Amino acid sequence: MLLEKIKEYSIILATQSPRRHYLMKEAGFKFRITNLHSIEEDFPEGLNKFEIPVFLAELKSKAYSKPLKNNEILITADTIVWLEGKVIGKPIDRDDAMKILQKLSGNMHEVITGVCIRTSTKNICFHAHSEVWFSKISNEELNYYIDNFQPFDKAGAYGIQDWIGFIGIEQIKGSYFNVMGLPIQKLYHELEKFIS
Repeated sequence: MLLEKIKEYSIILATQSPRRHYLMKEAGFKFRITNLHSIEEDFPEGLNKFEIPVFLAELKSKAYSKPLKNNEILITADTIVWLEGKVIGKPIDRDDAMKILQKLSGNMHEVITGVCIRTSTKNICFHAHSEVWFSKISNEELNYYIDNFQPFDKAGAYGIQDWIGFIGIEQIKGSYFNVMGLPIQKLYHELEKFIS
């Protein structure tokens, strides 16, 4: 079983996201958290929607400057929201959050997370993809959500585990946890292959 085998390793989770911390913990992993210095999350033009979060996860992996010891595994991730052929990032302010949520309301959008796993000798990167359908949400409800949940640190200006997820999401195709920010089931199986 992976959780037994992986005890020989020291997992470093390089993310500030409390959702990713929570998902790793709930899946039974022991890990330590490290914060990367602020990285410009720019990507080259011409990448497709699946390549963008993988590129950014790999960028974060490279930004971890300490050499990895033989028994260390570094995990980095990046999640994007994709709507109408464009990346929808984190909102810059309250007005921007409102505009983003109004676009998502009544529509389907895609959530794609790129993940990189790296040791001192090898690395793999992969992605997970989910489609999310929002019902029509009133401006009054959107204002309530923004004021009470302050979704400014979230791609797409929402967290699926927040109030808006309970009242606004009609359907998901793909991993729920991917929409939270880490496709934990896929990560578990990729780690199993990675260390075997």
